[in-house]
Amino acid sequence: MRDLDQLFAALAQSTFRTSFELRAKDLAYLRQKGLSTLLDHAEDFIGKRLAPASIDNDGKQTPMHGHPVFVAQHATACCCRGCLQKWHQIPQGCALSLAEQAYIVVVLERWLQSRV
Repeated sequence: MRDLDQLFAALAQSTFRTSFELRAKDLAYLRQKGLSTLLDHAEDFIGKRLAPASIDNDGKQTPMHGHPVFVAQHATACCCRGCLQKWHQIPQGCALSLAEQAYIVVVLERWLQSRV
């Protein structure tokens, strides 16, 4: 897992990662539901879509839009196990620990807070 300041500095250099922004609808949803609720959603998404050791559709399990957390996952490279390994040094092939899942939520929280 990476230092967050170093991670966000690296993400800022990626044209692909910086192309993700919250649409008006996503921002309205974030403001209506609140960050705490969105982080609860993030925990659920991570537990179901990223935490298992083996994911049949890895690389395609996170939609590109439709929920602010999905956008944040792509913007922060927390969208699939391949990106987690490349950007966060979290290895593929084994279930995510609770600490790794919590780290991902913190990464998403930092990105979402910077958009409000």
